[in-house]
This record gives sequence, C-alpha cells and structure tokens, in this order.
Amino acid sequence: MDQVIRMMSDYKVETVNDGMQEFFVEFHGPKDSPYQGGVWKVRVDLPDAYPYKSPSIGFVNKIFHPNVDEMSGSVCLDVISQTWSPMFDLVNVFEVFLPQLLLYPNASDPLNGDAAALMIRDHATYEQRVKEYCEKYAKPEDVGAVQEESSSDDEPSEDDYASSDDAIVGQPDP
Repeated sequence: MDQVIRMMSDYKVETVNDGMQEFFVEFHGPKDSPYQGGVWKVRVDLPDAYPYKSPSIGFVNKIFHPNVDEMSGSVCLDVISQTWSPMFDLVNVFEVFLPQLLLYPNASDPLNGDAAALMIRDHATYEQRVKEYCEKYAKPEDVGAVQEESSSDDEPSEDDYASSDDAIVGQPDP
C-alpha cells in the first residue's frame, strides 16, 4: 500500500492513523468549470482486495453536485463502483474520473436530487449554487492547506510555538 501513497506524490496526502488503507487527498476543482478554485478534502478507503476491488471515495467538505450525496459526500461514479478494473489506479481517480464527474454531471442518476433538478430546470442558477458552495465550503483553509503555508495574523499554529526560539509572549505552551 505504501506504493499507492508514493504514486500520489503530486497530491497532498494525509494518512489516517499512519495506515495505508484510509487517507485524505487534497483535490482541486477542474479549470473551466464552476468548481474551478474550489479545494476539497477527499476521503479514500482502500479495501483489502485493492486494486482488484474499487476504492471508496467521498468528499469531506460540502460540494453541490448531482452525483455526490450532500450529507455523506459519497460519490456515485460507475467507473469506481461498477466498472472498476485493477488496471486503474488512484491517479486515474484524481486526474481523470473526478474531474470528468465535475465537468459532466449526470442528472439522470442523482445522489443529490435537488442539484439534479436545478441543473435540469435552470442551469445558470445551478452553476451559481455550485460557485456559492465553493466560496462557502471549498476554500483552501477548509482542507487545512492554509494552516501550513499561511503567514496570517489570525492565530499562530502550534508549529509557530514549537519551532520558534522567540516565544510568543502571553501564549500558553501547547
């Protein structure tokens, strides 16, 4: 399973409990789509029989999409759930399957009926709602990316306390 993580080296990957079967991947919305600029934390669960059995994929932060359950983040994607092949790998999921899902939603097989109905009834309003969700739930800080890179004045991270010789006056030790 370690090779799976190495294969994903172009992505920010966060393992769960130092295991290789459950982890999170930072996923950016595809260019030229209403999801552009959005950043999602995507949960990946690999079954024991992976790559012969498909991974389980789910969005952690909210996304407005006909084929993604709004509450659980579960993804309805045939190529993952029904037509998975051991020839596919996780790079295919993040570079091909998920971008294609966001670019070409299938409103006739929805997990989110509201999104599907709006997409069919009023596509402009649907795209506006997608963008609102991106603004509200899919900013880099929603997946923890900003905490590591930010020089924000909001609140110093624990790393700021631990790595600095100049202690921050008035702040308790972590």
